[in-house]
Amino acid sequence: MSGRDGASLGRRLVAEAVGTALLLAAVVGSGIMGERLAGGNVAVALLANTLATGAALVALILTFGSISGAHFNPAVTLADASRGGLAWSEVPTYITAQIAGAFSGVAAAHVMFETPLFFASRHVRSGPSQVFSEFVATFGLLAVIWGCARLRPDAVPYAVAAYITAAYWFTASTSFANPAVTLARSATDTFAGIRPADAPAFIAAQLLGAGSATALFGWLTPRSA
Repeated sequence: MSGRDGASLGRRLVAEAVGTALLLAAVVGSGIMGERLAGGNVAVALLANTLATGAALVALILTFGSISGAHFNPAVTLADASRGGLAWSEVPTYITAQIAGAFSGVAAAHVMFETPLFFASRHVRSGPSQVFSEFVATFGLLAVIWGCARLRPDAVPYAVAAYITAAYWFTASTSFANPAVTLARSATDTFAGIRPADAPAFIAAQLLGAGSATALFGWLTPRSA
């Protein structure tokens, strides 16, 4: 995981909330802008959404990584705690900050583009292929994080952004790979949305993928290495 510089819990929670908010503002805002400018071309809209998200990830992880670890993702927080990188007593507050930040980011995007503050998505993302895609997306994300954090920590921001940029295109679900993101995107009926009824299966797959990758890398890169 990205390093932390000894900041107090309060500072770390603010960093997680603000970072997650800016991430969601980038995801949802670029989705709205891309869809409006693409003239009905979904591929162009997705490309715009992808590039903006990847660029934002690099910037945000570099900005907040030394403060909070730049998780922005409950699956990453749980994985970090399972390997001793974060105290379990801090996990609930980290996840709460991430979810609050995610919904704040969605609201900010809606305000910028003059849409209702929150409105339930009608974007259907259901079925075994979509759920399996989220397992693959989150497994790959945690594999990249663990591999780079242990062997090339300075590369984490770029590797994570590169992987998510690619996963937007090689997964059927467009790679949410984040429970907080999934919950918040259920509150936006825009290009980036997901129907609330489809969110629980996504989140379950994400947590399973994160746990599987963490277990694998616990064996591939033991602490003694």
